[in-house]
Amino acid sequence: MEDYEKNMLPRDLQTILAPLTTVGNLPFRRLCKLQGCDITVGEMALASKIVEGNGGEWALFRRHVSEDVFGIQIAGGWPDVVAKCAELFERECSADFFDLNCGCPLDGICGKGMGAELLEKPQRLQEIVTIASRTTSLPMTVKIRVGQHEDPSRRNAHLLVPRLADWGASAVTIHGRSRQQRYSRLANWEYIEERPVIGNGDVLSWEDYEQHLQGGKVQTCMIGRGALIKPWIFKEVKERKYWDIRSSERLEMMKDFVRFGLDHWGSDSVGVEKTRSFFLEWQAWHCRYIPVGLLEILPPVINHRNPGFTGRDELETKLASTQADDWIKLSEMFLGPAPPDLK
Repeated sequence: MEDYEKNMLPRDLQTILAPLTTVGNLPFRRLCKLQGCDITVGEMALASKIVEGNGGEWALFRRHVSEDVFGIQIAGGWPDVVAKCAELFERECSADFFDLNCGCPLDGICGKGMGAELLEKPQRLQEIVTIASRTTSLPMTVKIRVGQHEDPSRRNAHLLVPRLADWGASAVTIHGRSRQQRYSRLANWEYIEERPVIGNGDVLSWEDYEQHLQGGKVQTCMIGRGALIKPWIFKEVKERKYWDIRSSERLEMMKDFVRFGLDHWGSDSVGVEKTRSFFLEWQAWHCRYIPVGLLEILPPVINHRNPGFTGRDELETKLASTQADDWIKLSEMFLGPAPPDLK
């Protein structure tokens, strides 16, 4: 690895991997732990299905032994259901905290009174947080967006943050976009940095991370898509360096992911194809990585798309491909021939 270092004052850092639906699976979290992540959070589960005993939802809470600080996240829109989940978590789960998702922008979630819809329902949100936080000794955290609407005058996260603390939330994370924005445009960090919260959105470098913490109010940054693009971002943050990861090193990380996948989902035909499926999901993000050694300007920006380039070796060029067929070929290096219907 070649490093591109700048001098910064040392600080004790607690890096957090955001809850990532589908791609934030246990094998990927293990990979991030290897790369220096401190705190991991499982994929979002639906509170109603948890209460019903749905095995698929409960499986999202499986924790690997390497996850020494681990949280679970749920989406729920009603106080009794979320409180019942909190009770179950304390009794049945190995978790250090649980998080209420008030940021998911998807219509299928918001249309059922969950996710970002709760930003417009402060009374119900108060009841949920108050009752659930009192039901369990597990710390309860809440993840929100800046508001429902793109109009800056209609943002309300700044009103909710102090209330959430009063209602019983141990910490609040703000994702710097509105529900209407989803993931378009860059996250509004000027808004986030005025609050004593965990910030989230578009962190792709240790310089992004340091910049957001300079004002002294943001407690730390939660990293999501940046970790999918380059899982070693946690190491970069702690060492305050850009790591120029070579293609061979990235290939070793893929081997680790596949090994973790077969360990988690099994090495039979079902486990192999499930591992392949999630490997391909990850590659749809990882292919966006542009090697530091090829960038003219730092830091990189997360919304800049890979322009297409020739790498420093054949493998590096292949890893930058945005074609699903090339990702499948990568998977075959570790998992053998893919099913014909996948090609």
